Order: sequence, then C-alpha cells, then structure tokens
Amino acid sequence: MSSQALPFVAGDALNPAPLAERLRPQHLDAVIGQAQLLGPGKPLRVAFESGRLHSMILWGPPGTGKTTLARLVATAFDAQFIAMSAVLGGVKEIREAVERAQVSRASGRRTVVFVDEVHRFNKSQQDAFLPHVESGLFTLIGATTENPSFEVNSALLSRSTVHVLKSLSDDDMAALLLRAQALLQAPAMTTTAQQRLIGYADGDARRLLNAYENLIATSGVIAEIDEAQLEQSLGEQLRRFDKGGEQFYDSISALHKAVRGSDPDASLYWLVRMLDGGVDPRYAARRLVRMASEDIGLADPRALRMTLDAAETYERLGSPEGELALAQAVVYLAVAPKSNAVYTAYKAARAFVTQDGTRAVPLRLRNAPTALMKNLDYGKGYRYAHDEEAGFAAGERYWPDDMQAPQFYQPVARGLEIRIGEKLEELRRLNEAALAANSPNKTR
Repeated sequence: MSSQALPFVAGDALNPAPLAERLRPQHLDAVIGQAQLLGPGKPLRVAFESGRLHSMILWGPPGTGKTTLARLVATAFDAQFIAMSAVLGGVKEIREAVERAQVSRASGRRTVVFVDEVHRFNKSQQDAFLPHVESGLFTLIGATTENPSFEVNSALLSRSTVHVLKSLSDDDMAALLLRAQALLQAPAMTTTAQQRLIGYADGDARRLLNAYENLIATSGVIAEIDEAQLEQSLGEQLRRFDKGGEQFYDSISALHKAVRGSDPDASLYWLVRMLDGGVDPRYAARRLVRMASEDIGLADPRALRMTLDAAETYERLGSPEGELALAQAVVYLAVAPKSNAVYTAYKAARAFVTQDGTRAVPLRLRNAPTALMKNLDYGKGYRYAHDEEAGFAAGERYWPDDMQAPQFYQPVARGLEIRIGEKLEELRRLNEAALAANSPNKTR
C-alpha cells in the first residue's frame, strides 16, 4: 500500500477517513503482497501491462486487497468505477449500474462494476449481469471470501477469470505497519508487541490497520509502544486467543493431543476454545486434515476424506453453520483407530533419500515411448503385474539394483492396518518363495 494518504472525507476535517482507506494504494507497484498475481509475468500484472481488461472474480480472505485491486483496475484503464455490495444491493442497484454504464459508453468511456461479496447475490441477480458482461457494456469484478465454484453461477464463472488472493505474510504486515507508522508519525513498537499485533491480525490488512489506528489513538504521548499498551488497547480480543503468543500454539497442541489420545470430549473442548477465541476456522480445518494423515493414516482412510469434506463444507457454509462440520470431523478423528505408520514411514524415507546418493533407475522400470528407448532396452524384462497370477509379480524387484531394500512402512495392529499387515506378510511370503525357486543355489 502507498505511504501517500488519500484526501480526508470532504467537508469534515475533524473526521478523517479510516487509516485503511488513507493507505489504500494509488498504483500497482504500491500494493503489498499478492506477488502470485502481481509479480513480473503474473496474470494481473500482464493484464495491466497488456491493456486487456477482463471480467474477474477475486477470491480470498478478508483484508487481502480485493477492493483495492478492483479500484486499481478501473484507474489503470481510465474506466468509470461503480461499486455495490451484494449484501445491501439488489435488482434496483444493478439496473442503476447498467444505466450509468450506458451513459459512460456513449461518451466513449469504459465501466468497471465491482460487486463486493458477490456470493450473496442469488442466481437471478447474478444472471442479470450476464448479458451486459457478454455485450461488453461493463467489466464485472466480483469479490468473495467463499469458494466461487459453489457460490457463483457457472454461467457467470465461465465468463470470468478467478484470481486467488492469499492472506498477507508476516513480512507484508510488518511493511504495512511501517507505512502506517510513518503516516501517523506514531512512536515505534517493541518487536514483541509488533509480532503480537501481526499475529492478532492473522493476515488481514484491514484488521491490522484498524487495530493499529485504535492503538495509536489510545496510547497517548509515549516513546515506545509495548505489549502492555497493546493489551490495554485490544483488551480481551488479544488475550483470549493470541496467534502471536503462546496460548495459540498451546491450544493447537492440546487439540492435537486430545485427538491422538482418542478423547472426543476433550477434542471438542479444545476445538471450541479455539473457535471461540477467534481462530480462523479454515486454519482449524487444515490442522484436522494434518491429524487425519499423521495420527490415523491407513488405520481408517475415511478419516482423511472426512476432514477434507469438513473443510469444503465450511468453505460453502461459513460460520457458524460450517463449524458443525468441523466438530463432526474432530469427533470422528478422536474415535478412529490410530496409526502413525505412514507418517513414520514417510519421515524415514525422506531421511534415507537425503543421506543416500542418486541411484539409477533400472532399465526394466523405465518407460519406452520411442523406438530408440526400446533399442536401448528401456522397459525390457518388466513384468506386468496384471498379467501375473492374482495380479502380483512374485519375486519382481522395484528398487535400484545396487541397494538393499529398506522397509519403511510398518503397519500397526489397529483398524484397517491389521488387514494391510496381513496382506503385506502374504506378499512377502510369495516374494521369498519365488526368489527361492529361482535361486541358482537351489537344490536339484
């Protein structure tokens, strides 16, 4: 965001615009974050530089710059900018936007219609935009925090490019704080206080600037802002669930251990503590997905699908409805059979590959899509398992020829891994029998 402030609200110098508005970037290079869209050669940067204006859906968490980017698009293309909120607007506002766009086109000027929270428009309201987008009357930019695959009509979605915005990183937030400090000519913050404030904002630039503006307004004349002033300013909000502090990580740890310990009630307690304290439910969902792989794994493969479904359900419903799906997933994880065999095997395999040299892939395991490769014996001698008895090529070896075969995966005697263990034992027995039968030292 630019360090240059926008003008204060006209006619009311005693009530300046909010800090977030005064720091809104006035040109593309002043935007902090979203390098995946605005970096050299990236989609939005290319659109700006090429002069090709297109309808788009900006999908991302709150405070990531969706409105800012929409305004910058209009400015870059010298287009009339019409903003509306899907929460407050309806057919009347859409009709007025169409009329304004027609007047603008008659004078040779393009129009950008920006719809905040576009997912809140119903199907008929979204359909009302289609003919005007197709005719080129205006360029539509929709902003949403919800997955557009579920919330935006397929017809409208097919005529727009979806750009995914990400939460600002801690470094981005620190840079934003520097601009705010310079604009307000505010005292410096201790490193710890700054880290806690950034943690509290959780990647949301607007939340950061609103909290910072309030902090400066209530701090008085001091040389440096410390944690005490920060806690006094933010109060219970900061203390209940502090992403930058110890309680955040302790709560996550407690949830993970309760799930691993198969206690559904304690697991629910810690999940609710986190949600009640202000954690982003999407973050909780990501942690549950991790637990499904790390602590349950193949003992119950349905656990991973359950957590992914819960995360998807939350994206579709939001809070508070979607939080019930997270609760369902956490109870399922708690009561599911536990196994960290895949997690342990993966770590062992990574450690082995890191320490081991790069070994050649055996010729029989290589693909041979060309005649030259076949002439070089690529794929020669490979046994196609589906052509073998029971679909298993007993005695075949899938490792580099010059290494002993380690055994990373050791299934536990719980859940589905009981059956997996039995299957692996049977396959090993078949391999040993086949190798013994083909051994040159076999007794005739």
